[in-house]
Amino acid sequence: MEGALIAFRLARYDKDRASGRVKCVVGPRTSSHVGRYVVRRRGRLDDVPHVRLIRGVVIVRTEDVGRVMSFLEGLGAEVHVRTVALTKEDREILRASRSVRGSA
Repeated sequence: MEGALIAFRLARYDKDRASGRVKCVVGPRTSSHVGRYVVRRRGRLDDVPHVRLIRGVVIVRTEDVGRVMSFLEGLGAEVHVRTVALTKEDREILRASRSVRGSA
């Protein structure tokens, strides 16, 4: 099974606005009481099974590439896509009906 690695960058925004746009894509994590309570809010990628490697790099199924690219390009992101061979762990995550976060 092949997947697609999507790397994106929001270069035309300043650091604070780019950070807000990335949070819109992947969903922000917020906390209160000095990290005692942590809540993760939904992002646009939550509707697509994906593996988040690091900031701005995700692996998705090949059939979801167009959907993810159109959203990212709508934000004005610089987007790069490559076909990759998936590991066993990646295949299990992408087969799932819901999105699961990677370690990043």
